Amino acid sequence: MTSVASFFFGLVVALSCLSLQLALASDPGHLQDFCVADATSSVITVLLNGVACKNPSTVTANDFYFRGLHVAGNTSNAQGSRVTPVFAAQLPGLNTLGISMVRIDYAAGGQNPPHTHPRATEILLVLQGSLEVGFVTSNPNNRHFTKTLYKGDVFVFPSNTIHYQRNTNWKAPAVAIAALSSQNPGATTIANAVFGSQPGISADILAKSFSLDVATVNFMQSKF
Repeated sequence: MTSVASFFFGLVVALSCLSLQLALASDPGHLQDFCVADATSSVITVLLNGVACKNPSTVTANDFYFRGLHVAGNTSNAQGSRVTPVFAAQLPGLNTLGISMVRIDYAAGGQNPPHTHPRATEILLVLQGSLEVGFVTSNPNNRHFTKTLYKGDVFVFPSNTIHYQRNTNWKAPAVAIAALSSQNPGATTIANAVFGSQPGISADILAKSFSLDVATVNFMQSKF
C-alpha cells in the first residue's frame, strides 16, 4: 500500500472510530416513560433541563391532565389578545417531553403582536374566525410570509422567527390553538424587548437603529 493510500485509509478509520464514539456517547431517547415535574422538589434545578422528577410511585392520572382551554381568555388589554398556556408549569406531565400548547383569544380587531419563541417551532390551528398571520426570515433576506387563515386552517411558524397574528374581523372575536415544540418555549415580544427593557436601551442607539429622533424614542419607551 502506498504512503498516500495508507494515509487516506488511516483517516477513514480514524473518522469511523470518532463517529462510533459520538454515537455511543449519547442517548437521544427518553430513559423512562415520564418525568412528571415536581415543583416542590429541593433539588437545585438550575442544572436540569426542565424540572426535577416526581417520585414515580406518587404519580397519578391528574399529573397528565389539564382543564381550562374551553374558557375564553380576557382580551381587554392594549393588544386585544390573551394567551392561555399549557406548559410544564400548568401540566406537570409535560416535563422533559418537549411539547406544549396554548389557546389564543383575539378580540375583534385584536392581535398577538410580533414576537419570537427562542426554543420552539409553533403550529397554529384556527378554531373560530379568521386571522392574518405571518413571519419574517432572518437576515439578510428578511422575507415576509403572510396568509389569511379561516376556521380549520393551519399555519406553521419556524423556530425563533418573528411572527404575529391579527383578527381580521372588527366585529367578532377569533380563537386559535397552537402547539409548540418545547415544554417551555419562551416568548420575546419585539416591542417590549426593544422599548421596554429594564434598564432601558440608550435612546441614541434606538434612534439610530430605527431612523428615528431621540424624542420619538423617548415617547415610545414611555409607553412600556
